[in-house]
Amino acid sequence: MTSPGPRIALIHATPLAVEPIQAAFQRHWPAAVRMNLLDDSLSADRAAAGRLTQQMVDRFLALTRYAVATGCEGILFTCSAFGPAIEAAARLAGRPTLKPNEAMFEQALALTPRTGTLKAGLLATFEASLPSMSHELQAMAAARGAIVDLHSVFVPDAMRDLAQGRAAEHHRKVAESAQALQDCDVVMLAQFSMASAREEVQRQLPCPVLASPDCAVLALHERILHA
Repeated sequence: MTSPGPRIALIHATPLAVEPIQAAFQRHWPAAVRMNLLDDSLSADRAAAGRLTQQMVDRFLALTRYAVATGCEGILFTCSAFGPAIEAAARLAGRPTLKPNEAMFEQALALTPRTGTLKAGLLATFEASLPSMSHELQAMAAARGAIVDLHSVFVPDAMRDLAQGRAAEHHRKVAESAQALQDCDVVMLAQFSMASAREEVQRQLPCPVLASPDCAVLALHERILHA
């Protein structure tokens, strides 16, 4: 009988992230035992507040304590607008913990030209995620001695389309918005929920298009193997 893989806690702030990350695990690490923790009020509260509050950070810490209590060996957050809260959760967790876009940013930075400046595009369907993601990417680039010329594009209403079952419309809007990023070295899809639009976006662009779920699963697998 095959032994089950490690238990991985997946912590979500929107139900739209659940299917993309499950599909990525099935592709890359099907043996992992996945548990899903969802607080779908977090994204709504973050958008309404316009900033990350201490109360939201405390809620992330509470979710992390619960995940640790279940005996999980790793934690992956799938919500992209809560960087400082996830950093606090990682300090508490005491086991491999990954931000949603950390691995995707690593992969993008690996494409930095010899000039040292990477022209990167970031497509988002949740506008509140853009400031924290931009800060995170720029900090990672600075630590590597690279410069990122970042061009961010928000795709209004696309997330609502996806939530209401209009996936084709979501994909169309994201792909159309991507055309503004034709001159980039790499384009990244900010939300896990955008992963299913990647192929359609790629058809619009000559540069690589990265989606975070696949990058995140592969990176977490490596971290747990070498923990």
